[in-house]
Amino acid sequence: MSLVQNDAARLIVKNHLDQIEAPPSSLTETQKREKMQQIAELLKEHDATIIAHYYCDPEIQELAEATGGFVSDSLAMARFGRDAPQKKLIVAGVKFMGETAKILSPEKTVLMPTLEATCSLDLGCPIDQFSEFCDAHPDHTVVVYANTSAAVKARADWVVTSSCAVEIIDHLDSLGQKIIWAPDQHLGRYIQNKVGAEMLLWDGSCIVHEEFRARGIEQMKALYPEAAVLVHPESPTDVIEMADAVGSTSQLIHAAKTLPHEQLIVATDRGIFYKMRQAAPNKQIIEAPTRGAGATCRSCAHCPWMAMNSLDAIIDSLTSSDLSLHEILVDADLIPLAKKPLDKMLEFTASMKGV
Repeated sequence: MSLVQNDAARLIVKNHLDQIEAPPSSLTETQKREKMQQIAELLKEHDATIIAHYYCDPEIQELAEATGGFVSDSLAMARFGRDAPQKKLIVAGVKFMGETAKILSPEKTVLMPTLEATCSLDLGCPIDQFSEFCDAHPDHTVVVYANTSAAVKARADWVVTSSCAVEIIDHLDSLGQKIIWAPDQHLGRYIQNKVGAEMLLWDGSCIVHEEFRARGIEQMKALYPEAAVLVHPESPTDVIEMADAVGSTSQLIHAAKTLPHEQLIVATDRGIFYKMRQAAPNKQIIEAPTRGAGATCRSCAHCPWMAMNSLDAIIDSLTSSDLSLHEILVDADLIPLAKKPLDKMLEFTASMKGV
């Protein structure tokens, strides 16, 4: 295993974090309902639907459900956006999700509440540096996480999400292929430990999941000794080793429902609690601690870019006279190149489920 050091990319992430404005204050219930009703009417008027990620704030997920939209992980979001009959897609998440929707549905208008909502993994894998590294290892199959730009996807042989990464890497390893993995080093190391594949790992990480610490979970387990620990594989290895369940957002929600434990310590973005409580309404869901007040991460257990999705921002995306503030555009030359590895992922996961 090799880890590609990338201090310059980490500085890019830090600079973006420093520029994030604090999210607006909470709405009253009456204000929230009024804005949701306004959005529902705008969606009908514009032939649009909302696709939201599990990490968005609860009112965004509730709105998507109430208006016939969709809430899920990035893999299912990609499928839904591709198959949705509406001409406009409102992608409530982060920028790579909007780009993925545009790549799979170039004929549709793809809007985001804010184009400033990005991802530390995407920022930490600049195309120029990544392409140079791939060119230095031409005998490797390039596999990238969905949390990457359209340009990086276009440079890849495969795109994966955390819900299918282990199976796809295992498949490639069975074919004797050596693998370049980017950008999340923790997820890459988790996959490598599961599969035993030969992998070169890019030095990227999620600013939310990297903040979880084994010591904090140990302290929480002392308070709740009967609780199960649920962990996303973007977390550090010593955190993963403490888990009763490791998986993608959708897999963790399923685990919350099916595990026999009445108490669950959850080490992932707190946005997941909205759907997790729906899946396991009679269980106590406990937020795993991060490094707390002294943390270097501005987000703690909630992605600051996901938090930029708001009801007001969705209204603006549907009413603004300046589409450039919200519309996702992908270079026409990149779309077929990025679509190819995405289609391979979708075809592979469909065959896994026998559908």
